[in-house]
Amino acid sequence: GTSDERAREGRQQRERERERGRLLLAWGRSSSMALAAKMQGALRRGYSTSRGGLFALASGSHLSAFTNPAEDSFEEPVMLTRGEGVYVWDTEGKRYLDTLSGLWSNALGNGNDRIVNAATTQMKKLAYQHTFWNRTTDVAQEYADRLVNFSSGIGATQAFFSSGGSDANDTNIKLAWYYWSALGEPQRTKIIAREKGYHGVTITAASISGQPKMHAGFGPLPLNFVKHVSCPHYFKYGLEGETEDQYSSRLAKEVDDLIVREGPETVACFIAEPICGAGGVIPPPAGYFEKVQAVLKKHGVLFIIDEVITGFGRTGAKFGSNFYGIQPDLITIAKAMSSSYYPLGAALLTERIADVVREQAEKFGNFGHGYTYGGHPVACAIGLETLNIYEELQPWDTIRANRDHFHEGVRRSVCTGSQLIAEVRGEGYMLAFEFIPGLEERADGVPPGTLFANIAQREGLLVRSLGDTVVLAPGFTYTEENFAELFDKLARAFHLFEQRLS
Repeated sequence: GTSDERAREGRQQRERERERGRLLLAWGRSSSMALAAKMQGALRRGYSTSRGGLFALASGSHLSAFTNPAEDSFEEPVMLTRGEGVYVWDTEGKRYLDTLSGLWSNALGNGNDRIVNAATTQMKKLAYQHTFWNRTTDVAQEYADRLVNFSSGIGATQAFFSSGGSDANDTNIKLAWYYWSALGEPQRTKIIAREKGYHGVTITAASISGQPKMHAGFGPLPLNFVKHVSCPHYFKYGLEGETEDQYSSRLAKEVDDLIVREGPETVACFIAEPICGAGGVIPPPAGYFEKVQAVLKKHGVLFIIDEVITGFGRTGAKFGSNFYGIQPDLITIAKAMSSSYYPLGAALLTERIADVVREQAEKFGNFGHGYTYGGHPVACAIGLETLNIYEELQPWDTIRANRDHFHEGVRRSVCTGSQLIAEVRGEGYMLAFEFIPGLEERADGVPPGTLFANIAQREGLLVRSLGDTVVLAPGFTYTEENFAELFDKLARAFHLFEQRLS
């Protein structure tokens, strides 16, 4: 045949292999004649040319983030084309309920007219200018003022804009080094972070993230100035007979011992999320931050709090720092900051840091740090209108009021009559359920969270798999009807998951 025919045959063969793998993954081997007939029919069909072309594109020209490139051989990529509120639709017109706010970030859902109008108006007025060399824009200045005022309850006095959480965390690390250099202690370069923590994917942010899969194959990562301490997961790592308070004391002592061992004069800062997000939605045990902060103060170590996920209300307070009584020196924000309508993040400086940075910058003649898109006028216009909406809606109050309904509904959906769940944990609109060990062997080597997420997706529900754990983080605009749909689809997906394992 011609080269076109051969290419077409190759695409069709690949499509049939995907469908075969998908069916085997979802349902496993079965002696059911009805299911066998369904599988044989599906293998004979193949996909439409347009859809096959899209999938070829998805797996070819686009290198996907945090994706196994081999996955498209058994689970076809989902290509989304539009969104409205908490729903998104794919190329086939199928509707999905988004239970993760995109990536913890699309807090106000898609299609918010106020945010769209703010972006459009700013694009027409001033599409771009930078914030270098004593130059700024009216919208960047207004947003900085409003943001600092909004964050004043956790000590913020100044904002430095970035394009997201990774570069905002990099900025805060550099600010910590800048601070210590200004005070005549440039040898304070070491950073203490936590196992299972997630702080981004740039070289420094990936290094401080306690996720080995983010380091594998990337040369020297994690960089040697980063030291990790234990993940504060009491359910998994607490000792028999040990109370939460005793566990927190043990973890605080671990931080203390590490600082003493490395030399307090070499340690710049400690960084943590109020609740470990991508590490599995792990709230801190009772007394944890109080005890750790006492250790940091004793040794003069700065505290960077990563509020990228928890900021703007997700815990049921404006910030996770408000919720847990944290007093940071530097704060990282992003995600819900713009409801993900535009890339936007910021490093927030407390007075202690801001004053020293100003003096040091005057000494050098400039503050030698900045981003092309930092303080982008369109990003700031979107962030400003998003902040307006938050201040009007007070979503933290709604989240606090709905917390128990959300948590109990999920527990009923996945725990009723089942012995497959080891733990359900979370706070506010952050929740995870972790499967008992050993299920991967019953799922032909597929992690149980991944298997469940694939089944849920086919039920029209988008959840996140962390291998042995499934994560939910609904948008701030979820209604009673949205929660009812979530619980119903979650229960159906879990029933199919149990059938698959049996």
